[in-house]
Amino acid sequence: MGRRASEIAADVERAVGAGELEPGQALPPLRELASELGVNPNTVAAAYRLLRDRGVIETGGRRGSRVRPRPASTARDAQRIDVPAGVRDISDGNPDPALLPPLGEALAAAARDHAERPSLYGQDPVDPELARLARAALDADGVPQGPVGVLSGSLDAIERVLAAHLRPGDAVAIEDPGWGALLDLVPALGLRPVPVALDDDGPLPEAVESALAGGARALVVTCRAQNPTGAAVSAERARALREVLRAHPSVLLIEDDHGHGMVDVPLAPLSPVVGHWAFVRSVAKAYGPDLRLAVLTGDAVTMDRVRGRQRLGPGWVSRLLQRTVVHLWTSGVLDPAAVARSYGERRDALVRALRSRGVAAHGRSGFSVWVPVPDETAAVARLLHAGWAVAPGARFRMSAAPGIRLTVSRLGPADIGAAADAVVAATGSLPSSPGRRYD
Repeated sequence: MGRRASEIAADVERAVGAGELEPGQALPPLRELASELGVNPNTVAAAYRLLRDRGVIETGGRRGSRVRPRPASTARDAQRIDVPAGVRDISDGNPDPALLPPLGEALAAAARDHAERPSLYGQDPVDPELARLARAALDADGVPQGPVGVLSGSLDAIERVLAAHLRPGDAVAIEDPGWGALLDLVPALGLRPVPVALDDDGPLPEAVESALAGGARALVVTCRAQNPTGAAVSAERARALREVLRAHPSVLLIEDDHGHGMVDVPLAPLSPVVGHWAFVRSVAKAYGPDLRLAVLTGDAVTMDRVRGRQRLGPGWVSRLLQRTVVHLWTSGVLDPAAVARSYGERRDALVRALRSRGVAAHGRSGFSVWVPVPDETAAVARLLHAGWAVAPGARFRMSAAPGIRLTVSRLGPADIGAAADAVVAATGSLPSSPGRRYD
C-alpha cells in the first residue's frame, strides 16, 4: 500500500473492486493503519475522506469506517435479469414505444430552424421559446416563479442542485423504496442517504420530520409516478409536508416531476416553503428516453449556482434538442391525456386483478406497480420460470421491506389476468396491506 493519501485511497478502492474488501467490512482505525504504514494519521484521514467522497466507504463516528454496502462502482442497474427468449419482460421501467411520438418531423423542423438561426457560442443557453412554454406549464401547475434552466435529464439536474448546496458527509432524505439511480448517486457524491418511508400519497410526514430532525440537509420528493411504487403526492399530503418543512427552513428541497406529460394525477407542489428549492421536469417518460432534456426552476441562488457550474462544464444542452422539444410541445403530436389514460387503464387493471386475488399491490400513477413479497429472490425466480421477468425490489430499497416492481407499459388487456395469476403462483396469497405503507 502506498504512503501518500491518494495512493492509500487508490489501493483501498482497488481492493474493493477486486473483492478483497467486502461490502460492510470495517477498515482499520486511523492510527492503527498509520502506524502500520509508517505515515502521519492525518495522511490516512485524508485518504479516508477521499474514499468517502468517492462513495467507496462510509464513516460513522465511533463505528469507524466501513466499505459501503453498495460501493459507487456497483450500480443498482447492474441487478438486471437476463431475459430468455419467450419470456415477457415487464421489468425494465421503459415507456410504451407505441405511445411515444414520432421524432422525424420535430428533428427536421429543428434542423430547418438551425439553418436559419444557427446556434453559436455566447448565446443564451436556454432557447427562449422553450423557456416561455416551460414557464407557462409550471405556472399552470402552481409551481413558484423562478429562473428556468435546461439540464440533461432529471438525474443531471438533481446532481447539480445537490452539489450546489451540500458537501461530502451531508445527509439527504430519500424515498424508500425509491429511484435506484438516485440511491446510487447520493453516496457517489459522498453524501449520506437517509431513508424516508412512503405510502400511495407520497412521503410520510412523520418519516420526513424524523429525517430532518436527525440532521438531513436535503429532501428529494417525487411528485407523481414515483419509481417503483407509483405513489403521487396528494393535496392533503402536500399540506402536511409543507408544515413539516416550515419547521426546517434551511433544508434544501428538490421536487422531481419526471412523469409530467404521462400522468393524470394533479400536481401538488411543496415549494417554496424553504429558502432553497428546485423543481425539475423531464421529457423522457412522455416523449422518449433518448431526449436527454429536463427543465429546472428554483430559487435565484440555487439556479445561479447550477447554471454557473453548467457553463464551466458542458456549457448548455444542445439547442437543436431544445428546439426539437419545442416542436413536440407545440405540434400536438402527443396527447398527454390519452397517454395518461392508456397507462392508467393498464395499471389500475393490474392492481385490481392482484388485489382481487388477495395480493397487496400499489400503483396510483405512472406505469409501475409495486408488490410486497416475503422473498424477492424466490418470487423473481419463480416468475421467470413461469415466463415473466420482473424487477427485484433490491434495486430500489434501502431499509424498506422486500417487493417486486412490474412495469405495465408492455401489457395489453389480455395480459392482465395472466400476469396477476403468475404473481399469485410465485408469491403465494398475501393479505392486503392495511396502511398502504411500503416500509
